[in-house]
Amino acid sequence: MVSALYCSLPGKPGRAYCSTRNGCNDDGKGEGAVVNRIRAAIIGPGNIGMDLMMKIKNRSRHMELALVTGLRDSQGIAMAKREGYDVSTQGIEALRGRRDIRIVFDATLASAHLRHAAILREEGMVAVDLTPAAVGPYIVPTVNLMQNIEADNVNLITCGGQATIPIVYAISQVLPVEYAEIVSTIASASAGPGTRGSIDEFTITTARGLREVGGAKRSKALILLNPADPPMMMNNTIYCMVDPDRYDRRAVEAAVSAMVHRVQEYVPGYRLKIPPEFDGKRILTMVEIQGAGDYLPAYSGNLDIETSAALAVGEKIAAHMLGA
Repeated sequence: MVSALYCSLPGKPGRAYCSTRNGCNDDGKGEGAVVNRIRAAIIGPGNIGMDLMMKIKNRSRHMELALVTGLRDSQGIAMAKREGYDVSTQGIEALRGRRDIRIVFDATLASAHLRHAAILREEGMVAVDLTPAAVGPYIVPTVNLMQNIEADNVNLITCGGQATIPIVYAISQVLPVEYAEIVSTIASASAGPGTRGSIDEFTITTARGLREVGGAKRSKALILLNPADPPMMMNNTIYCMVDPDRYDRRAVEAAVSAMVHRVQEYVPGYRLKIPPEFDGKRILTMVEIQGAGDYLPAYSGNLDIETSAALAVGEKIAAHMLGA
């Protein structure tokens, strides 16, 4: 029978989760080790939290989900319990003293994460923030994750940011982007209380991400909730203003195509719906996102890209912690 032990990692506070036959050596690997993972937790058992839970369960190579915590009994708490995970209704307080947990995904609200961030830092846990709170550096996995791999708090911007910043960044690597504007249109049915309660933060945070990560000099972000039935897929229209005398169309098209393929490595439903169109100073493109259906419907691409990015970021951080 395989026994589960907790082992200190060299030079790292906290512990990793090791499943071994013969125990662990000081290096945390142990003779006969069959798995070596970082323990993680999710705060917020709503739609985003549950979709992320299923992604970690089905796809994670370097993380072990140790806890799902919320503020009250809910459908998400019940689901996590059915899946065999430890649960709590104590919210952030359930993480105090949990030295075995190294990575915490916060899928609550921007206002809540502002309080959570300080507690997680005190506990020595890395926060992966799925809210627009923007306490830590903005992260897009295909753009700047490795530059921030040691950060104790990373922010996944917004669903619109994860969808559009890679494209703006790709174009900005070919020529300067004077102004970027994006319009994210999502199905109203996919916008839960968390999304609706953070719309102001969405526009501010996404616009800032277009500049700080995407490379645009100026920016604007808009979000539209479409009540159509059946619900529509998430669509993101991206406008970039550039100097028409400086761009190389083939280089822009190649950069955008390469970026789409890179995003598809962790978001398979990411699709270039309208390739770059050139109209004087303006470059227009559109991306559509179909969800993977891990927990949420396929039309919830706005939530899927956020949880897919969270999994990709968590996997890289965990691998880094393990020295993998």
